[in-house]
Amino acid sequence: MLANDVLDLTKVLVIAGSGNNGGDALVVARLLETHGFDTSILLVGKPKHRSEQMEKQLKICEYYNVKQVFLDEDFSKYTMIVDGLFGSGLSRNVSGDFATVIDHANASGVKIHAIDIPSGLNGDTGQVMGTAIKATSTSTLAYVKDGMVKQGAQDYTGQIFIDDIGIYLDDHYEE
Repeated sequence: MLANDVLDLTKVLVIAGSGNNGGDALVVARLLETHGFDTSILLVGKPKHRSEQMEKQLKICEYYNVKQVFLDEDFSKYTMIVDGLFGSGLSRNVSGDFATVIDHANASGVKIHAIDIPSGLNGDTGQVMGTAIKATSTSTLAYVKDGMVKQGAQDYTGQIFIDDIGIYLDDHYEE
């Protein structure tokens, strides 16, 4: 669990991309909202590119009336931003609305918590792919990604928490 000085959940903005990381972010948004936290979601990316999981989680958020905001939102009015734009598989430079949202989040002065890996940070090399979230903390799933421990990556990951979800780096099943 994160220390109270790291997370202020008074007013949370969850930024969600169109892939499975965005779906994970929407799960976080729904859980925060249904536990009484003032939560808003900002969807980034084209609807036709949404993953099946992302679409499913979006429908659940709509059922619970989680507020949606748009690109012109003032990020600085939030107490916490949750980053769920891209996961560890990012292999191209961030551009367009995605880059705009990352830059607005970084400039807001609000603490950012990244899901799996800060968006824009390459999971293998630790290289910034054009622009990247500068997270206060990151909850990475299953294991730390190689790029997260490369020189300079800590400026983007902040404090790293490893969330056990039942899979492991060299996990395999032998009969």
